[in-house]
Amino acid sequence: MAAARDPWFDNAKMTLVTLVVIGHGIAFVPSSGFTSHLYDAVYYVHIPAFVLLTGHLSARFAWDRKGFRSLLTTLVVPYVVFEALMAAFRVDLGGEEPLDQLWIDPHWPMWYLAALFCWRLMTPVLRAHWLWVPASVGVSLLGPLTAYDVLDVDRVLGLLPFYVLGLHLRREQLALVRLPGMRVLAVAVLAWIWWTAGQTDQWIRTEWLYYRSSYDEMDAPLDHAVWARLTLIAISSVGTLALLALVPRRASWWSRLGAASMVVYLCHGFVVRGLEYADFWDRLPGPGPVEMAITAVVGTAIAVLLAWPPVAARLTWLVDPVGSVERHRAARHATGVAAAPAQPVTSSAGASTGPAVPAPRTGSGPQVGGTAERGSDSSEATSGRAGA
Repeated sequence: MAAARDPWFDNAKMTLVTLVVIGHGIAFVPSSGFTSHLYDAVYYVHIPAFVLLTGHLSARFAWDRKGFRSLLTTLVVPYVVFEALMAAFRVDLGGEEPLDQLWIDPHWPMWYLAALFCWRLMTPVLRAHWLWVPASVGVSLLGPLTAYDVLDVDRVLGLLPFYVLGLHLRREQLALVRLPGMRVLAVAVLAWIWWTAGQTDQWIRTEWLYYRSSYDEMDAPLDHAVWARLTLIAISSVGTLALLALVPRRASWWSRLGAASMVVYLCHGFVVRGLEYADFWDRLPGPGPVEMAITAVVGTAIAVLLAWPPVAARLTWLVDPVGSVERHRAARHATGVAAAPAQPVTSSAGASTGPAVPAPRTGSGPQVGGTAERGSDSSEATSGRAGA
């Protein structure tokens, strides 16, 4: 019997993917001091939080037929499909120049699928020993010594500590952030993150929050660059746990939407960029808190609309075409079996022994957005202001 679905994970996925949409909306709003402050505050925590949660839910990935097939159907196929669709959308509707290195260097939110493919592929090694947690920090510090232009390897290495930490956090350990008293502490930590975001330009710049550029590209001396990356990892780790501590624990309409987080992630870019092509973001009143409040409301509405079951069920045919075909065939087969008349079963002597009872099916097929339990093969994600 399948384990009960924990609504906290779906609440967390929906909260984080909504922050992704809001962050991308802020990216298109004309820049101002308050806009940049809010944008940096979001990016200090929401990408690391998504990576950590994804690592936790990927802990049971194995190098077997099921695991490799999952990589192909839930990551590779959507990556190929949506990288092409987004490129066509931006060029044909948005009038942008043709995108370079299509599929080789992921564009906009597609980087997360490429990174998750690499992380999942390394999972059996990364979960073998807890020493991979500090080792992954070392990898993140050394990665920017060289620039990589294939499959966003820079971010694969830069964000690796959060994925590995998620892999090694046991369920009971992660549950500690859900203790009632943690919420007060979490609010204090996020207030400190807000203050820190206002000081970003005094010690780094926003580009550091994407974990995608080499130290040379950021024009930083090596000693300062290593210290800055290490400090950023520490700040984002504490902020991630604080953000997760505020996620609601009970099942609700919000948690039901969380099952479609991948639909929201892969499809929201078309809506956000479509509004940009219509000059929507430039027409908001501002700059200031009112402009950001409207952006947050619009971003949340986009996420809720895309995750709404009637919409998500149809978009899933694009997001998970292989799984959708398999579920459709399984449903037709189940309908056919249920509608078929019972056939008499005869003994070897030809006498009827009663109606045949079809054997029960063992498994129900994947659901939209996958399962929210640890060890699922569902995938979730994020991105940034200057094309992150």
